[in-house]
Parts: sequence; C-alpha cells; structure tokens
Amino acid sequence: MDTKLPPYATLGQRIWFYGFRVLCGLIFFFLIAPILIIIPLSFNAENFFTFTPGMLALDPEAYSLRHYRDFFTNPDWQQALWNSVRIAPVATLLSVSLGTLAAIGLSQSHVPLKGAIMAILISPMIVPLIISAAGMYFFYSRVGLQGTYWGVVLAHAALGIPFVIITVTATLVGFDRSLTRAAANLGANPVTTFFRIQMPLILPGVISGGLFAFITSFDEVVVVIFVGSAAQQTLPWQMFTGLREQISPVILATATILVAVSIILLTVVELLRRRSERLRGMSPS
Repeated sequence: MDTKLPPYATLGQRIWFYGFRVLCGLIFFFLIAPILIIIPLSFNAENFFTFTPGMLALDPEAYSLRHYRDFFTNPDWQQALWNSVRIAPVATLLSVSLGTLAAIGLSQSHVPLKGAIMAILISPMIVPLIISAAGMYFFYSRVGLQGTYWGVVLAHAALGIPFVIITVTATLVGFDRSLTRAAANLGANPVTTFFRIQMPLILPGVISGGLFAFITSFDEVVVVIFVGSAAQQTLPWQMFTGLREQISPVILATATILVAVSIILLTVVELLRRRSERLRGMSPS
C-alpha cells in the first residue's frame, strides 16, 4: 500500500487518500479510547470510577498506587491470579500440542473432507461463547468434570485450539515439503523429521498460536463461570464479581495490568510473525 500521495493525483484521489486516513484514525481512536481512560483512572487516589478535580488539575496528591498495592496484597485477588496462572499455561500446552498436530494433519493433500474438519475444529471461534459454555456445562455434568480444575483446563484448551490451528496452518503454507522428503530418503523416521526439520521452521507460528491461546485462556470469563467452581475463580471472574457486588478501583488496576501483559504478548506475536516471513523468504509487511 502506497504511503505517499503522488503529485499528479486528481482531486477525487486526494479526497479518498486523506479521507481514508481520517476514517482509520477515528476507528482507531474509538477502539483505543476506553483503554486510554482506564489507565489513568487506575491511579486515582480516591475510591471513585471517575476523574476527580485534582486529577484533572494534574495534582500529584490526586494520584496514587494504592489500588495496585491492594491488588498485590488482597488475598482474594491473589488467589484469583494464582488460579489463572495455574489454568492458562496448562490449557495453552494442550492447545499447542493438539492444534499443531491437527494443522499438520490437515495440511496433507490426501486428507478427505479437510474443509468440513477445519470448520468443526475452528467452530469455537464462530459459535457464540454463551452457547459453547452452556453445552460444556451439560456435557461436563454428565461426565463428572463440572466444577473441577481439569474441566476448566479442557474447556480453555478447546477455545485456544482454533488459534493454534490457524497460525500453524498459515505457517505451513510456505513450507517446502521437499525438506521432509529429503530427510525421509536419508533414513530419518517421521518423529525425527518432525522435530529436526519441520518444527524449527514452523516454530514461530506455533509460538504465536500458543500466545493467542494463552491470552484467550487468561482473559476468558464466561466459560469458567459455567464449568468452574469457587475453587477455580480466575482473575476475570473476580473482576466480574467485583463489578457486580463491590465496585472498586482495584478492578481498574487489574485491567491495566492485563492490558500491559496483552501488549507485551502481542508485540512478541508480531516479532514472531516477521521472523516467520523472513524464514519463508517473504518480505515482512
């Protein structure tokens, strides 16, 4: 996409050039404005969800880290954080393992009904979350997983697998399959070929899918409310409960921390995407 307007552009082209950028800027502001409001509010020295006159006047006394201290010292918030830390990595590991194998299998040309299988595997991204949560609740109730740690982990893994499949499948598009055939001709078995030849080349896509699966698990609240119990109350669940029962700016501090973590993870995803394109001989955009 051209980033500069050519000097010979017509009036209509100039209007479209600048109008398109203004429209994109307005959409970006609409999406980012709630985050920009939450971050300064999390430093409010009072127990309010609004800007105080002192904050608007940039008075240092109106700003404080008290809500962050409350987050790191309150046992309820720390237990919720610990539950999220216990659940998200295990769910991510399952998502990466199963999603990577599924993507490699679906990339084979001889697999029948690949389109239908792919649609089923990525359906958790398409089906409304409340429907998936209700279905998991009734299914888990019958098999004894309702209200258990592994029930929540498996539910989050099911939500993360589509992200892994999509990112790994995109990485496999530019994969040179002559490398695996050459390894097989030299006597390498399929397991050795996968770990020594294929895995290093698709690793950026695997890690990217894993990061998306981790973010999905760490931020998910609807499914865990349905299939979890009080013992599995995660950080988003604690935030939801706080908004419903006891409004506290600690929620804003927690949201700011989650935003910072998400930005870091998405930055890593972008760096991995560029590395993957370089490995495939493409020019990073």
